[in-house]
Amino acid sequence: MNNISDTITAIATPIGSAGVSIIRISGDNAFNIINKIFSVKNLTAGRIYHGNIIENNEKIDDVIVLPFKAPNSYTGEDVIEIQCHGGVYITKKILDLTIKKGARYAEKGEYTKRAFLNHKMDLSQAEAVLDIIHAKSEKFALKSAKNLFGKLSIETDKIKTEIKNLLSKIIAAVDFPEDVSEPEYSFIEQKLENIIAQINYILSFSNSSNIFRQGIKIVLAGRPNAGKSSLFNALLNIERAIVTDIAGTTRDIIQETIDIDGICASIIDTAGIREDKNLNQAEAIGIDYTKKYVKEADIVIFLYDLNEGFTKEDAKIYSEIKDKIHIKAATKCDLTSKRDNDAVCISVKTGENLEILKEKIKNILVTQNLTEIEFITNQRQQKALEMTKNSLINALIASQNHEIQDLISIDIKSALMYISEVSGEVITDEILNNIFDNFCIGK
Repeated sequence: MNNISDTITAIATPIGSAGVSIIRISGDNAFNIINKIFSVKNLTAGRIYHGNIIENNEKIDDVIVLPFKAPNSYTGEDVIEIQCHGGVYITKKILDLTIKKGARYAEKGEYTKRAFLNHKMDLSQAEAVLDIIHAKSEKFALKSAKNLFGKLSIETDKIKTEIKNLLSKIIAAVDFPEDVSEPEYSFIEQKLENIIAQINYILSFSNSSNIFRQGIKIVLAGRPNAGKSSLFNALLNIERAIVTDIAGTTRDIIQETIDIDGICASIIDTAGIREDKNLNQAEAIGIDYTKKYVKEADIVIFLYDLNEGFTKEDAKIYSEIKDKIHIKAATKCDLTSKRDNDAVCISVKTGENLEILKEKIKNILVTQNLTEIEFITNQRQQKALEMTKNSLINALIASQNHEIQDLISIDIKSALMYISEVSGEVITDEILNNIFDNFCIGK
């Protein structure tokens, strides 16, 4: 098992052809290692050094070295960053040298894990680093950056302080009944209700947080030749899906992502739904996939051919979609003077009303409270907050029933433990390892 006191090393930039690659060394032995392979000796933290990486008196590369002394570094340990020329061979060569001189290869997320263990950041800030790395949209990256700078930590610390203060008043009265009076039950109830309201406010953004993180699924559905693939290409502004007049051209699921008002949206083109005893196996499987994706969709855009009219087959498909969040779109409106007041009448060929369709998608995001979000939380944090709230609700009910305050304090203590899980003050090794296993090596 690797030791947290080991000096670790890893490549902190993507492997491949690039202008610069960065190798990061962290731990007590970092300065000793760089002294063995760098032409400049006795480095001072806070300065930038230019020199050569050397092996057996042979120059390997021309590099920049940035030294950091504990605790003034990302990990809180002694850190050396080597900026070498980008490229697979030279980067791995320097990495191998650092390992030969006493470092070991870092595990996934070990740098950020050490930053957490060395109190450079709390767990919610560490998780914000992961969110920033994997952010698929500008808005989510900016919201995650607020957590990195402590937005969620500050709010949960306020809640934790209020819980501690209330618990202290109750415990003081229980331990020193002759000197301290029990707080009034009405006082306890008011404090608990206020704290629960604060937690509910953070949790009110949970669904939006999850969608920001995972993105939304927008599925295009309808009969064959309804114009799904044409609309798919138009939304992406590329010729991604094959478009023909032959029914059943799309047999597999085609998926691409776009940014809609800061939210990552997966646009999914599906096989046209139809009932035909003569369907070949490939198209039948494609239709099954379509039905599955429609069930899982956040938004369904139902399309039908306006030129042909709303047929019985269209009506049957629509009946299975109408209870989901959806947009009804009548396609090929350039071929007919007919209009449908219950649908957005669009033409991919002329571009008619495509912007209106896009606005309808954006309006759905607004009405679902997905565009404005104050707190970004992940499922682990949400669970901890829910458990905190449940404990406080139990304490509130007990207080309303005027139960013994010593018993009420038990639920309040539980709430304090759960809220501490958000910042990582109370956390198991298993949860900690699961979190950092999602990081890339080098971060």
